[in-house]
Amino acid sequence: MSLGSMSRGGMTAERILSNARLVLEEEIVQGSLVIRDGRITEVAAGGTAVPAAEDMAGDYVLPGLIDLHTDHFEKHVLPRPGTQWNPVAAVMAHDAQMTAGGVTTAYDCVCVGVSIKHPERKQIFRPMIDAVREARAKDMLRADHIVHLRCEVTDEEVVDLFDSVADHAAVGMMSLMDHAPGHRQYPDVESFRERTMKNLSLSEAEADAHIDRLTGALEEVAPKNRAVLAERGQQRGLAIASHDDETEAHVEEAAAMGITVSEFPTTLAAARKARAHGMHVVMGAPNLIRGGSHSGNVSAAELAEEGLLDNLASDYIPAAMLQAAFRLTQGPHDVALPRALAKVTANPARAAGLDDRGRLAAGLKADLLRVAMVEDKPHLLTVWRDGKRVM
Repeated sequence: MSLGSMSRGGMTAERILSNARLVLEEEIVQGSLVIRDGRITEVAAGGTAVPAAEDMAGDYVLPGLIDLHTDHFEKHVLPRPGTQWNPVAAVMAHDAQMTAGGVTTAYDCVCVGVSIKHPERKQIFRPMIDAVREARAKDMLRADHIVHLRCEVTDEEVVDLFDSVADHAAVGMMSLMDHAPGHRQYPDVESFRERTMKNLSLSEAEADAHIDRLTGALEEVAPKNRAVLAERGQQRGLAIASHDDETEAHVEEAAAMGITVSEFPTTLAAARKARAHGMHVVMGAPNLIRGGSHSGNVSAAELAEEGLLDNLASDYIPAAMLQAAFRLTQGPHDVALPRALAKVTANPARAAGLDDRGRLAAGLKADLLRVAMVEDKPHLLTVWRDGKRVM
């Protein structure tokens, strides 16, 4: 093969990456990789005699990372309390950080429903989704961005809000959230109360009123909303996650609704039940890097030791996924690199129903990373998306 070889459609640009450690699903192969028209056309062991091949100097070449849950976009739209940034500018800044972390497919979480912390979410969620579509259409983004709708089931208006954006071209995933105190992420009501007062500068009366509203909705509003939203997501073919499952009953309910992803289960029992139902278990990469949950819930490391960790998402730190995957290869985990990287590439692709990326294989998108090791840490050197260098 040669660069600039002819195809039936005319001149076709061809890129060959040689002398690379190619991280495949089951093994690492020293070899070369051929890209044409944004797709991988050949993965081969050994060297290549093509003079124009790009020498990877023995560095790793692996698939671009697929992030099923990042909350980072909203941090750019709402950089400070009471301050809103232009959403197109915000998604571009967010995109730059995601790409710098090796993410080539990002599921950007947009909150559907309000919290006392961010009452403005009902005003910004549609502009955020529109911004993703606009920036994608104008080729302003390095990574592929897909909207993940975080649906707060305790919000009385959440179904109507979901309906207003569910058919938007940028939407590809949804999750069912319940942040009421007394279960899931916040099982200790008193701890939730103290935290709410401190973080939001609320009086005791204001915090109690907030808790009463949430616990009331938990009994009267949330069950119906959860069932309706799950059905509507199924009808649209969206990947659906159940968020913060705490008990086996939570998982049983989700599985009965056809939900296939258990996102950030808070206990070992919930993760075990999710695996029993064949659900994809997603945990936050920062949890693994930090050595535990910031909320005191089950650690990603514990799930990894139990063989229950399928996917790692960036959650709130864009650079965490690549670091976490390589951390799994070290003690005490000692996971083989192909299996560790699958948790941020092939596995999330399967969970989201993406069959065109996540692996180094002929016919798939050439979303690729070149990674060198500096001591025991991965150093990201180059990012390609659809065969085009974007970093």
